[in-house]
Amino acid sequence: MSKIKHILVVSQYYWPEAFRINDMCAQWVKRGYKVTVLTGIPNYPYGKYFEGYGLFKKRREQHEGVDIIRIPLIARGKGSVGMVLNYLSFVVSGFFWKSFTKLRADMVFNFEVSPMTQALVGVWYARRRKIPCVLYVQDLWPENIQIVTGINSKLVLGPIGKMVDYIYRRCDRILATSPSFVKMIEQRVPDCKERISYWPQYAEDFYRPMPRGASPLIPDDSRFKVAFTGNVGQAQGLEILPHTAAILKEKYADRLLFVIVGDGRSKEALQQEIKAQGVEEMFLMIERQSAETIPEILGSADAAFVSFMDNPLFENTIPAKLQSYMACGKAIVASASGETERIVKEAGCGVCSPIGDAPALAAELEKLMHSGDTGKMGENARAYFEKHFVRAKLLDDFDRYLESL
Repeated sequence: MSKIKHILVVSQYYWPEAFRINDMCAQWVKRGYKVTVLTGIPNYPYGKYFEGYGLFKKRREQHEGVDIIRIPLIARGKGSVGMVLNYLSFVVSGFFWKSFTKLRADMVFNFEVSPMTQALVGVWYARRRKIPCVLYVQDLWPENIQIVTGINSKLVLGPIGKMVDYIYRRCDRILATSPSFVKMIEQRVPDCKERISYWPQYAEDFYRPMPRGASPLIPDDSRFKVAFTGNVGQAQGLEILPHTAAILKEKYADRLLFVIVGDGRSKEALQQEIKAQGVEEMFLMIERQSAETIPEILGSADAAFVSFMDNPLFENTIPAKLQSYMACGKAIVASASGETERIVKEAGCGVCSPIGDAPALAAELEKLMHSGDTGKMGENARAYFEKHFVRAKLLDDFDRYLESL
């Protein structure tokens, strides 16, 4: 048995913000671990503090058996300056917290979606307490910074790269969400190679196949429905959809519906592009929903959509929504390459077209609409999910990682 009983999770985002770390922590509690989460004041993705939270409100909470400590941070706002201040304020607050806290954990688990800077707090705490430190990499830095900001200056990226190397070299175990991420981290810090492992994301058990018509949000008609759920940001590359719809409009305006469920920085731009292409009748925009309602929405769709902006980094990424879609037994329509394309083809669960290629996506969609194969593809998706991405199996794997520490 592992000697680790108390896990300190460092994650800038946590409940009521919707991230998979919420479920991971709850599951660890059920498995007998004591779990404390160090996080910020919830403000993602809206850019302002959630109602009822603030610098002097709800700084300590408990949810699903998890102790939550919220350190001060600046809300991210809507612009790049606000985002930078948001990132830095968490690190500054975390520095003071680790210096004065009396909390004693047995291990640190850094849940690293952007920003990577948050992992500094976990590394500092682990070194101070002389305990193991685990990093779960879901966003690669500094590559992600280049994509989001467009910054290519070595004066900026150089120091960020040194920070990333500092974090990698001070972690006892580095877990990455795709095999390609493992290779890229190994190339970056070859001296850490023995500590790096592939540990894919899972989907919660409530992600399961649901009957058509299960969601009151989706019209129960004969149109072929393609659903996207999640963050509507620059990285998702959703601007391909209005262009695809424009190509298909003449033949399928009343037979094809794109359902976009979510919110994010690029939502307004997406809506403007839909209007500019004159395809409003082919889109249904739905506000952000709780994760538990997503299976009903997907159940009312014929296929689920995943895409990326055109950048080589995303060839190496397995997006978390892919596991959720597959768990719900949906055929996948992907504007993607690399890892996502590999999984879709291995599973035989959908169609892929090159990133950003609207004519190719339109052609694949048209073939799919006429093929009648979405049911079988959905079955294949669920079968692949059960083989590779089931929660219980992956959490068992994590228990073994803890034993190795």
